[in-house]
Amino acid sequence: MGEEKTFYQEYEIFSKRTPSSAFQHQYSLLAPNEEMALIMAQENFMRREPVADIWIVNRKNIKRMNADEKLTLGRLENKDYRTTKGYGYLKKKWRKYEQEILDEKEILSWGGERK
Repeated sequence: MGEEKTFYQEYEIFSKRTPSSAFQHQYSLLAPNEEMALIMAQENFMRREPVADIWIVNRKNIKRMNADEKLTLGRLENKDYRTTKGYGYLKKKWRKYEQEILDEKEILSWGGERK
């Protein structure tokens, strides 16, 4: 693909509301350079909601996976132990164990003195 030379570049804008919150993608914008993109993003956010930080990322600097690279994301089918569903039976097993441990026979088998 041949890239067209244009005056504007596309930037992706990310922001977070508090210093401890995660960044969220907000929108894309066209600007001639990073400085102008930052000014436009600040103007858009500072008037509407509190913002702790803004990131401006030029879209050409974002690496996108091609079809072959996406194939490497597939999971192996025999790895249930890596997900919580692989341990789903444990709750039922533990409940059964807890109920069996203090039944009447168990308590009477302890012996001890009776008064």
